[in-house]
Amino acid sequence: MSLGFDLKVVLLSEDGDKNEDGSINATDMQEYVLKGIDTMEKMNEWFDRFDEQVAYPNEGNIKYDVGSDGVVVVIVKTHEVRSQVEDYIGQTNNTDRRLAFGSVPFLLKSAQLNYTQVGFFSLASYPYSLKLLWSPIVDSCYLKRLGRRRSWIIPVQTISGLTLLFLGTVIDSLMRNVQKNLYTLTYTFFFLILLCATQDIAVDGWALTILSKDALSYASTAQTIGLNTGYFLSFTVFLAFNSADFANSYLRKTPSSDSFLTLGQYMWFWGWMYLTVTLVILILVPEDPLSRRKQASSKDIELEELLRDEQSGVNAVQAHTAHNEGPRQTTLLGVYHKMWNVVKLKNVKLFILVHLVSKIAFQANEGATNLKLLDKGFSREDLAITVLIDFPLEIVFGYYSARWSTGDEPLKPWMYAYLGRIAAAALGQVLVWCFPKDGHVTTAYFLFVIFQHLLSSFMSTIQFVSICAFHTQIADPLIGGTYMTTLNTLSNLGGQWPKIIVLSLIDRLTTARCMPATPMATNPFEEAPFFNCYSSSAKSDCVGHGGVCNTIADGYYNTNLLCILIGLVLYYGWIRKTVVHLQGLPISAWRVGKSTLPI
Repeated sequence: MSLGFDLKVVLLSEDGDKNEDGSINATDMQEYVLKGIDTMEKMNEWFDRFDEQVAYPNEGNIKYDVGSDGVVVVIVKTHEVRSQVEDYIGQTNNTDRRLAFGSVPFLLKSAQLNYTQVGFFSLASYPYSLKLLWSPIVDSCYLKRLGRRRSWIIPVQTISGLTLLFLGTVIDSLMRNVQKNLYTLTYTFFFLILLCATQDIAVDGWALTILSKDALSYASTAQTIGLNTGYFLSFTVFLAFNSADFANSYLRKTPSSDSFLTLGQYMWFWGWMYLTVTLVILILVPEDPLSRRKQASSKDIELEELLRDEQSGVNAVQAHTAHNEGPRQTTLLGVYHKMWNVVKLKNVKLFILVHLVSKIAFQANEGATNLKLLDKGFSREDLAITVLIDFPLEIVFGYYSARWSTGDEPLKPWMYAYLGRIAAAALGQVLVWCFPKDGHVTTAYFLFVIFQHLLSSFMSTIQFVSICAFHTQIADPLIGGTYMTTLNTLSNLGGQWPKIIVLSLIDRLTTARCMPATPMATNPFEEAPFFNCYSSSAKSDCVGHGGVCNTIADGYYNTNLLCILIGLVLYYGWIRKTVVHLQGLPISAWRVGKSTLPI
């Protein structure tokens, strides 16, 4: 038998004192909506397990009452009991089943946050869009004993590992009440991403100095494979080990309702992995593996390397000069000055503008389509399956994308993929519109979801690999980390600055009203705080009071359509011809010096 409403839990702490009328003085109120409890059978099962696991073992320190409107008021006397209640509710809602940036937005949306609040969390990724501010410091300040790049990679990875270890001890409690801890989560992940962005600067510069000219175009492929591997491990693999059903089926002899792996344990594990890899780099990986190999090789091998360099057009005298000039040109002020001169180049200005506007078209689709599917009832586990299917294909596609980006038109794949991502955005709109009204996802619809996801993911990978390969080709090795960081940062910024605007626009353009379940002459909910019931919490309040939340206008559709139209106008009006012009420029056009084209 269907309940017709979501079960709502109000958790209170009793402070020991009583009010003048003899009632209990309860504080620290938190509200939870149990989305999965939609039938009488599930509700009875939930209370049976709650009594067995929480209420009976803590008799005397907990009391609860169930109202006819589906509101369960739970009052506890101690922090320990409160934690047990929160743990139990967290298990019911699976609130710790998504990880980092592949997963946290889903968690935020399911925790009754609106799209504006989800957009606020995206601020945590802004270090990638601001790292050019400190990239000259990373490029010019280092310890000679450790080396120019290892001086940053080793300490930054060490701090990252320690941060993950710390998060492993507190993240589960933070995730149990996402709405209350939104700012804490945002600031915490901001710091973690700040460390990752700093490491990225050093790694970009390192790649330019240790990879051969022929291998440079594959640096972006390696980065793509690494990113997708991390996403796969933190989404699909983590979801599997975090699922009690998966653990009961494949890992346990005795079934249990607990997760096999919690989010805190997962982050703790990767904290130690970070520290282990850092130790390996410190002991076994030199600053210049190529030169270390040359020192250990015979003179014949050294001669072979020199001949190979000559065949590649590398002049030994020029290389020696560049090496000697390196320290002089990589002082902190010198790097900032040279970076500023690079940004002032006319062609670089055009390229920056392309970066800043070229991702507007995809923002609504990539930021909200999956969240809309979740809103409508699509399961997170099914979304994880799409990532599982996508992962091996991404690796193969990333490799061939790099090969495609090595010719005379390195940005040609980027332009084709731009139109492909717009097509994926249009399909995303159709996907949300066609979601089954009864909530039953058919095989055909699920295959449609997979196709749309793969198309969007593939096109994004092609653009990423193509643009990174182009960055690598045009970057000046003398300030490689800063040059690459400047271009990559502006590319990231192009995807970040529209996001919070687009997600907020979805909220602003959405209209939903709480209406009585049976027709009435007047609406009794017009003055209620949940009358505009667009948010998940307001919708639950509306249903809990016997109303029905009717969506009059869904802002997702208009916002996504607006993004697509802006993207098409920009592409055919300016982006395409500008990109064709930029990819045809000689390498000297991207350098600061005598050979640079005039501004």
